[in-house]
Amino acid sequence: MAEDKVRRDAMMAIARNAVFSWQVAFTVVFTLILYLGVDLSQTFPFWQQWFWLLGGGAAAGAFILATITDPNEAQEALSREFERQYDLSNLRNRVSRKHLQDAMEYRRNMLTLAKRAKGALYTHLVTTVSDVNDWIGHMYDLALHIDSFESNELVERDRKLVPQQIEKTRQRINLEKDPAVKADLQRQVDQLEQQLNNLNATVNSVKRAEIQLESTLSSLGTIYAQMARLGTKEVDSSRAQRLRHEIQDEVASLQDTIEAMDEVQQQQLRLR
Repeated sequence: MAEDKVRRDAMMAIARNAVFSWQVAFTVVFTLILYLGVDLSQTFPFWQQWFWLLGGGAAAGAFILATITDPNEAQEALSREFERQYDLSNLRNRVSRKHLQDAMEYRRNMLTLAKRAKGALYTHLVTTVSDVNDWIGHMYDLALHIDSFESNELVERDRKLVPQQIEKTRQRINLEKDPAVKADLQRQVDQLEQQLNNLNATVNSVKRAEIQLESTLSSLGTIYAQMARLGTKEVDSSRAQRLRHEIQDEVASLQDTIEAMDEVQQQQLRLR
């Protein structure tokens, strides 16, 4: 799953940053100085120089382990990895890009709320942010669909040409005497009308997608406001459960819109 990959990448990033941190570098350098320049065997007969290496390795390992197991560090890394997988500069539609930027900002603020919480409330808020990740992922997917439809120049071209083709074909039907030819021309008109209906459906689906992206962002703002008001005593209440259901409903609605746009596009391909 995408979320599992983000989590693995985040943990790898935490470990990598910890290993190459200045703290570990300082520990390594300081340990080498002690190993090469400080001999305690005269004071402590049992002393071995490799004890310095053992102590330095233990200190560096303890720091790395503490960093990896730090929940705040983990959340920061997850947040960075999550945002890295959605390159908003790829979105050509300026409005869609702004909506996604605002959605990311809401998510960062939600994480800030979670960091301030304790116990069960912290767990609930982090889980809610995880649900919001799916939400934003679907928003990004929808924005990509909008870009794909808007960049399809054939749609606009065909919307202008198909009505003209329909009119010309109908004129031929009126002039044609042969019944078989008339039937063929009528089938052509029917197909062209179906194509025009699908072209209009394509345009309308983009408009609906843009509206939904905007309304979804508003819903995300509402969810953030509800999270900000959620108290510790309400974590297991119906209010908290309703919050998660609202997020799941929004994700399902976005998925339905994406699938509808895919279906319209498939119809266009079949007609061609």
